[in-house]
Amino acid sequence: MRRLPYNHIYDMVYHMKTTLNIDDTVMAELKREAARQGRTMSELVETALRLLLRAQKKGPKLPPLPTFNSGGFLVDVADRTALYDVLEDDRDRRLYASDDEK
Repeated sequence: MRRLPYNHIYDMVYHMKTTLNIDDTVMAELKREAARQGRTMSELVETALRLLLRAQKKGPKLPPLPTFNSGGFLVDVADRTALYDVLEDDRDRRLYASDDEK
């Protein structure tokens, strides 16, 4: 029994044909650039798309967050009781302070 060659299926896994509508001036420039580089138009389009998609994944670089010297810790946040005491004292000060102290 003879087996049919399925090499074309293997190739299709890595390469996909598609149709694109490209502006005539862009297409003419693509052809000239491909000829100049000795590459195919498909190679140039694929390279350009990879660069575009990679740049979009990275996103814009964010500026660093501002830093400041707070003068140290007022409470150990791992100590729940101490943390609640400080929060309650601060709340009480705001609730019971006179208008001049606020």
